[in-house]
Amino acid sequence: MLQSEIYDVAGFGNAVPRGSHPAIIVVDFSYGFTDAQYPTASDSASQMARTKEICDLARNRGFPVIFTTIAYHPWEVHKLPWLKKASGMAALLLGSRLVEIDVATGIQPTDAVVVKKGASSFFGSALSSLLTSAGTDTVVITGATTSGCVRATAVDAVQSGFNVLVASDCCVDRAQEPHKASLYDIQQKYGDITDADDILCWLNTLAKP
Repeated sequence: MLQSEIYDVAGFGNAVPRGSHPAIIVVDFSYGFTDAQYPTASDSASQMARTKEICDLARNRGFPVIFTTIAYHPWEVHKLPWLKKASGMAALLLGSRLVEIDVATGIQPTDAVVVKKGASSFFGSALSSLLTSAGTDTVVITGATTSGCVRATAVDAVQSGFNVLVASDCCVDRAQEPHKASLYDIQQKYGDITDADDILCWLNTLAKP
């Protein structure tokens, strides 16, 4: 049996229903992940440009745009287990340039910025409350990295009761293999993998809140 048939028989990969009150979650497009001078970064110029298109349109149509960034206090660096496994993340200190959102995303003063300590944008943060208070039913996820924080955010988003769309050409990883594998996994179990053009067309069909 082919891999696709195995998932079909098991009932995975069904299309996600799209609501009428979306929000855009831009995951960790901070300089620590986008500026090649830092070892934790990868080339994400094209992904940020496409993300900016989505954010600009969503903002114009009155839908929330929320950015996330990983940032630590110095005293946390030697205490958190994740930083023992992924020690490069220890450089992401509050107040440093590495945790600032890259201006290439087009971030605006009206956009919310959620500070997080782990992979998921939902874990230990106010993200779920922000989405609920805005009446959000569907989230569009972009950002870095696909196999890490994007995937973790998609998993927690659907577990928090939101329909999940992931724009594949707005996500980036340090290697193609985990990028592709994570998109496949999200498509089968947690959300729909689509692209910026599809998201833009869909946003244009929605009534302004």
